[in-house]
Amino acid sequence: MDPSAANIIDLYERHACAWDSDRGRSLFERDWLDRFRAVAGDGASILDLGCGAGEPMAAYLIGCGHAITGVDSSPTLIDIAAARFPAHTWIVGDMRRLDLGTRFGGILAWDSFFHLSHEDQRAMFPIFRAHAASGAALMLTSGPRDGEAIGRYQGEPLYHASLDSAVYEALLHANGFEVVLHMVEDPTCGGHTIWLAQAS
Repeated sequence: MDPSAANIIDLYERHACAWDSDRGRSLFERDWLDRFRAVAGDGASILDLGCGAGEPMAAYLIGCGHAITGVDSSPTLIDIAAARFPAHTWIVGDMRRLDLGTRFGGILAWDSFFHLSHEDQRAMFPIFRAHAASGAALMLTSGPRDGEAIGRYQGEPLYHASLDSAVYEALLHANGFEVVLHMVEDPTCGGHTIWLAQAS
């Protein structure tokens, strides 16, 4: 495993305020959030994994009437989110070790899941299942193909990884999810590769 994979949590915490400032607020993700909401259902509770400081995605979901439980490894980002949206639940935690004992109508892992190593990504699917109510929506972003990619943020290496699409499909199916929609490098959504699935 690339050593930068182990540094993701520390990198986001050290640069939390810069990340919040740099995070675009244009909400080019809106169409996908609306597809996610259509599967989850009106008023569904949402678990946002890697929620950051809550803007713009959690903010949009809150505005649409959803109760948010946000989880992020950065205490600073969670503090900012809690100050912005005090009526919602914000938890400092590592998604790889999550065990909330609660099921949600929607689970979102947007631009967060793809920072995990291949092994850790595989291990996330039972965690998704354990937190998904019957019929819950699951939406996550991955890479377009199997491999690792190292970007840069604040001059430091920023780790990304992806499994093969067939592997994701198999993992979803094995954990009780069916793919609703999958798009590779969607040009209308900043080139994101997106998975939207529904729990049985």
